[in-house]
Amino acid sequence: MGGWGRKRGLRWAAAAGAVAAVAACGPVDTGAAARPSATRVHGTSVASGGACVFVKPDGAQKFGHVGWGFRITGTDRWVYGAVENPSNALYTPPGGDIGAWHAEGTYARMLSDMSHDDSTHPYSRYRCTDSSTSDVKAARAMIRTVEKRGFLVGVDPETGDLGSRDCLDATYDVLRAYRTRHLTPAYPTEIPNLWVETLVLWSDSALKPR
Repeated sequence: MGGWGRKRGLRWAAAAGAVAAVAACGPVDTGAAARPSATRVHGTSVASGGACVFVKPDGAQKFGHVGWGFRITGTDRWVYGAVENPSNALYTPPGGDIGAWHAEGTYARMLSDMSHDDSTHPYSRYRCTDSSTSDVKAARAMIRTVEKRGFLVGVDPETGDLGSRDCLDATYDVLRAYRTRHLTPAYPTEIPNLWVETLVLWSDSALKPR
């Protein structure tokens, strides 16, 4: 617990220093892939599920930005998306435009879509894992929740509490609802780039346009 406490404290400190300058997970400039065995549908057995986290290491003033993907159980179809926060605002009320999107396609289509990001800091890395547990219905329901709940980094003007509803919260909440194995907890105001490094049992690959 001591290690998590230090990381949590680091994120609080970093967020406090950056909150006036940039919204975590938002764009900051307006101007050989490892495939999880769960996707092997030709010749070998198909595992029950799988999940991926897509990363923009240079996003949000190098605090990082993340998106997510999960496998429709027993198929080579994936659901994937992110909260992009195009306005770069620290707070967007529930129901507002937070740049939330999701799509569905094959594993190859998911990698292609995520790699063709036209922002200044595109997705350039991804980590994946097999998962012996999965709940596609719950994950789809969480996507609907994430897309409607607004965006927050810092103090919630409605409650006065310090917290977050950012890209990392969206990614973690969707993958947790999916019941992803080996998913490390993401504490409130966790720095995305630090959290990604805790996914030690996940593959780690460069993502290039394809």
